[in-house]
Amino acid sequence: MKKIRIVLAEDMEIVRKGLLALIQSNPWFEVVGEAADGHAAVNLADKLAPDVVLMDLSLPRMDGVEAIAEIKRRCPKTRILALTAHGKENYLASSVQNGVDGFLLKHSPSEELFTAIQDVAAGQPFFSREVTAMLAQVYRKGTSASAPLERLSKRERQVLKLAAKGQTNKDIADAIFVSVKTVEKHKTNLKKKLGLRSSLELAAFCLENGLIADDE
Repeated sequence: MKKIRIVLAEDMEIVRKGLLALIQSNPWFEVVGEAADGHAAVNLADKLAPDVVLMDLSLPRMDGVEAIAEIKRRCPKTRILALTAHGKENYLASSVQNGVDGFLLKHSPSEELFTAIQDVAAGQPFFSREVTAMLAQVYRKGTSASAPLERLSKRERQVLKLAAKGQTNKDIADAIFVSVKTVEKHKTNLKKKLGLRSSLELAAFCLENGLIADDE
């Protein structure tokens, strides 16, 4: 197993050095760069192409939400795990729209940080229960009372539920006995019907509509 290469972006040096020591205590992680502001985070991601950028949302010069969009534009294969002390809905919604791959609150235990890094590096969305509840609330505010679930076929609902759990296209194809291309076609149709753009939005939609439980 290759080490997961990480760029750490946090403006408070004491916090950044604490995170650095914690991450480096895991033999499967390697911090390849540190940034104290959003511009530096974007430039490091562009230069180093890390597997994961662990980023505080409240950064100087360029805030984390804006930096997420720029990193995704320059380095679409790099995953971004947002680290925040608050959980304000406007930050969450904007980060999801810009393509963030996971959220972690700063009071989370170290084991959850390790799990979050591993999950997003593997292409799976990660968010704690607290953040999941906030995302569901954001989604609820942005949708009408008549949910578009009625327009989904039974197979599309199956794909939606499995994708929200972070399963790959191949995993989904194996689970429902179809080809990967068929899964990709279902996902395209789901995005059009539901107006969703990311795995986080998809998972929040599923939670809000009772397709998955918040402890799954």
